[in-house]
Amino acid sequence: MWDDAFPSFLIGLREGLEAGLIVSILVATLVRADQRARLAQVWAGVLAAIALSLSFGAVLTFTAANLPTSDQEAFGGALSVVAVAFVTAMVFWMRRNARNLSGEIKEKVAAALAVGSGMLVLTSFLAVGREGLETALFIWTTAQTAGSSTGPLLGAAVGLVLAAGLCWALYRRVLKINLTRFFTWTGVGLIIIAAGVLGYGLRDLQEGGVLPGGSAFAFDLGGSVDANSWYATLVQGVFNLTTQMTWLQITAYAGYLAVVMTLFVRGVRTPAAAPTPTPAAAEAGSAAGADSVAGPTA
Repeated sequence: MWDDAFPSFLIGLREGLEAGLIVSILVATLVRADQRARLAQVWAGVLAAIALSLSFGAVLTFTAANLPTSDQEAFGGALSVVAVAFVTAMVFWMRRNARNLSGEIKEKVAAALAVGSGMLVLTSFLAVGREGLETALFIWTTAQTAGSSTGPLLGAAVGLVLAAGLCWALYRRVLKINLTRFFTWTGVGLIIIAAGVLGYGLRDLQEGGVLPGGSAFAFDLGGSVDANSWYATLVQGVFNLTTQMTWLQITAYAGYLAVVMTLFVRGVRTPAAAPTPTPAAAEAGSAAGADSVAGPTA
């Protein structure tokens, strides 16, 4: 169970921290602008985003459960590929925008305050909803991979709770984290996990009859490796590498890992120069977008 929980734990921790940082910046901006009365609008948007994410996960589960077996394979495989695309985009987006996150959120809050209460609700809803939908899709995908929802749901819950605790500590100025390093290392971990999810998704598409090559195996270690052993289960749960894989799976896994990891590491080594933050952006917690985060005391 714990090996199945790790991928969801990592996505829950990272996505939860991203969403939490956005909410912290929203709250900090309103507090410093003496607009505490508008905080309820932020939380309304956050709750709506959480409800949407949970509903999305329920719809995926219900839809898959009511499909024929072959269609279930095709449906799960297609969503696995989509989940990989979302996670990949998220990893690169955060690497590119982390340093400017606070300033961008502050500008959106200022615009929302000028327009009205509905815009502030929408701002928080969209900011958190994107992370929530990505999390719901990835957790659903890992649950399909594991064949059980217990481990992935437990891992995601632990990751989200830990992320919430970290965001609270950062907001209260009792903790500082090098976020550049954090998002770099979690990005590397998610890229490795996403490579396995991509391979698993393609295998589902093969079994569903969408893609060819379902019987063209690159290797079959079933006769020499016990698929139920603790080490095989660990490797399968974390990396989605099984004792029997097709050439398409291996090619996609290696190709994705080589291309995406190379681009990610190259971007880390040659980061774009960050603009000089304004005093107002610094007050809103500009450190949240740079190497460390600290929020105001409410």
